Amino acid sequence: MAEELGAIDLGRIVEEAPDALIFADREGAIRVWNAAAERLFGFSAAEALGQSLDIIIPEAFRERHWTGFERALADGDTKYRGQVLPTRATRKGGGDFYVELSFSMPHGPGGEVIGALAQARDITERFERDRTMRRRLRELEQAPPKAE
Repeated sequence: MAEELGAIDLGRIVEEAPDALIFADREGAIRVWNAAAERLFGFSAAEALGQSLDIIIPEAFRERHWTGFERALADGDTKYRGQVLPTRATRKGGGDFYVELSFSMPHGPGGEVIGALAQARDITERFERDRTMRRRLRELEQAPPKAE
């Protein structure tokens, strides 16, 4: 079994993953950006690699993001481990959209945190549909009863 696993090309697996995979080093510079990330965010790997995560974080969320990023580095883990977090992200050209993110904090051979890994997928359509349904439900609940 170990020999079979040794033949696996992890780079190819990352590149062909169906969801966007983004790895940022301890300074927040993007070091891994797969084909799904290119499709989702609109930046080619050549444009994204080496750039700050700020290229995909809406400006209004950056301060909160970096506070959480630094805390996760210090703690060696993220409070969102095992959770999916719906939030907004920014596409190339500045358009915001909704994504579902999950995170982990990969560790190096010595146990040190080497950065942050995020998996992302577009949930804009579902988010907008759910918001419309919630709004409609509120309207129906607040409507006066019909006379019989």
